[in-house]
Amino acid sequence: MSTTGLRINHVTVIDPHDGTRTPQRSILIQGGRITAVEPVPEGPPDPAARTVDATGMFAVPGYNDMHVHAIGPDAPAGALALMLANGITGIRQMSGSPELLAQRRTGTLPLGTHAPSLLVMPGSVLTPLNAGTVEAAAGEITRQKQEGADFIKVGLVSPEVFFAAIAQAHEVGLPIVGHLPSGIDAAKAARAGFHAIEHLGPGDAIWISTSTEEETLRAETAQQRLPKLPAIRLPSFVQRRVQAVIRKRLINPAAYSKAGDVARLQRAFDTHSAPKAALLAKEFAARATWHVPTLMRLRTQQLADLPAFASNPHLRYLPPDLVKDWQNSAATFHKQPQAVRTTLKAAYERQLALTRLLYTSGVSMLAGTDDGGWEVPGFALHQEFDELARAGLPPLKILQMTTSDAARFLGRTTEMGRIAPGYLADLVLLEGDPTVSVDHLHRINSLVKSGTHYSRQDLDALLARLEAGHGHLR
Repeated sequence: MSTTGLRINHVTVIDPHDGTRTPQRSILIQGGRITAVEPVPEGPPDPAARTVDATGMFAVPGYNDMHVHAIGPDAPAGALALMLANGITGIRQMSGSPELLAQRRTGTLPLGTHAPSLLVMPGSVLTPLNAGTVEAAAGEITRQKQEGADFIKVGLVSPEVFFAAIAQAHEVGLPIVGHLPSGIDAAKAARAGFHAIEHLGPGDAIWISTSTEEETLRAETAQQRLPKLPAIRLPSFVQRRVQAVIRKRLINPAAYSKAGDVARLQRAFDTHSAPKAALLAKEFAARATWHVPTLMRLRTQQLADLPAFASNPHLRYLPPDLVKDWQNSAATFHKQPQAVRTTLKAAYERQLALTRLLYTSGVSMLAGTDDGGWEVPGFALHQEFDELARAGLPPLKILQMTTSDAARFLGRTTEMGRIAPGYLADLVLLEGDPTVSVDHLHRINSLVKSGTHYSRQDLDALLARLEAGHGHLR
């Protein structure tokens, strides 16, 4: 790999904004930035820059995985390096803590040399542990703002806390994103300014919002009660211990689905109204409510016992203990009653259709993967591309979701999401045109991260080291 000046010649540059292809370009990179995109210069090579012949290649901005949990004590070993080896040059970290935010402030986050850039990160996810009441949520959000969080993420909270948290986040000037807890009116959340919905909910919130029995089903969810916890803020070390206890359940929450909750989801499916769904999608578009479907996360949860997951050859890059946990979680899922698994299987097909509806309705979306059983970091984003294609999204839209749309979401369109002078030198060279076929997004010839060039041989060597170390670089 090279960190000196770099010139990439004879490449076709693709602009993800509109799919424009400009052949026979020369990309000059210096100091981690693109300094020129121009016709291939005549004459001898510039001795001050390494020259790469990219004849037949297509250059696109680096991929961004916009929903990951790749940093912190629970992150899979080698996750960041696996992502880089798969063309991912930027990540949106979806869980944080006071400690991680402090490490970022001091430049001591353990990212490693071979890693994507950390684009944004929240503080601790809002749950009954730190946001059990409106007052606790307000205090937590204010603290996270002071600690340097880039946004607020909602996990599991009551409807009262949910809407109060949106208001408090707006008050302190932070976007708020995350889950729609069961019983939340999805349209009301959009109107309140909930910035991004992850995992198409998850759960039943959107499906209840599109049911002809919406009021009845939502009233049933109101009978549920969140766990009662102390009214005081728990120390960080106590929160970590509690989180460690539930970590294995989070490998696949569907493995612990309650029959009553799944039955209610089935009723929402049975009473689904296509016109109501269309109106809701239009509401999301009108309110600029983003979606991050994370289809692979949903697929690996709701179809967890598919034999193909357990035989995935990419599991060899991960620690055996982690794979064993995933196997145990899949076995637990398989013990669910057949009726539960049948509904969950149907749920995934419906989520593909919902993703298609969001796209055709003009809802802004991002490509992300999350973290959990059967998801191998890096490779999972490529599986996400394929699932988005299965949902009916065209190749250019999928490319946009991981490049230019990510830049737009972050408000960084002047330095990300395009190959142009002044932009960050993060790009992928592909052996096929990704606007023609999603398969070509997988055909990575080489990449550039912050001006450093990784040849195909470099990337293969990085993967070999991860395999030898079972997720640890050796």
